[in-house]
Amino acid sequence: MNKMTLALASAASLALVGCGDPVDDTTTMDEDVAMADQNTADTDAMTEGTIVEVAQGNDDFSTLVSAITSADLAQTLSGTGPYTVFAPTNAAFEKVPQATRDELMSDAGKEDLSNILTYHVVEGNTDAAALMQAIEDAGEDGYELTTVNGATLTAMMDGNNVVLRDAAGNTATVTMTDVEASNGVIHAIDTVLMPS
Repeated sequence: MNKMTLALASAASLALVGCGDPVDDTTTMDEDVAMADQNTADTDAMTEGTIVEVAQGNDDFSTLVSAITSADLAQTLSGTGPYTVFAPTNAAFEKVPQATRDELMSDAGKEDLSNILTYHVVEGNTDAAALMQAIEDAGEDGYELTTVNGATLTAMMDGNNVVLRDAAGNTATVTMTDVEASNGVIHAIDTVLMPS
């Protein structure tokens, strides 16, 4: 009886050693941890850049980055901040007639371009949740945001979407929120807003 118990115990031990599953599970866990660490590193790398650097890393903002460079605002938007930027996507800029875009991107249009771009920037770091709460608290008239160029935007809800109304009465819908940067946050919008 003792020999049989010993034989069964030995067989069970050999089965466990021969299986190798614990080693594979450890390897898989190590790979999962390494992948999680890499994903965290990728996220941290995105947020380690300034607003300009984060925008440069996103193809949807290439026209905005060109405009920022043309208006000599790259250094300002790379400053300490924090800033909240309502960033027009490439598609938003395409809504502006080509002749107007060309004029704004020229030396002669630099001041107007700077005025338009700074109209999309608000001091402070306002994430989507804080903005939606401010809109709710403000009521029907919407929440007024003072931009760094001194003019105001009105933020409102349209169903589940945050919408910004400019001085001319035009509206832009926020299409992506909370793109974090080291000196603030970016919210993508679908239309270029005009200060007057």
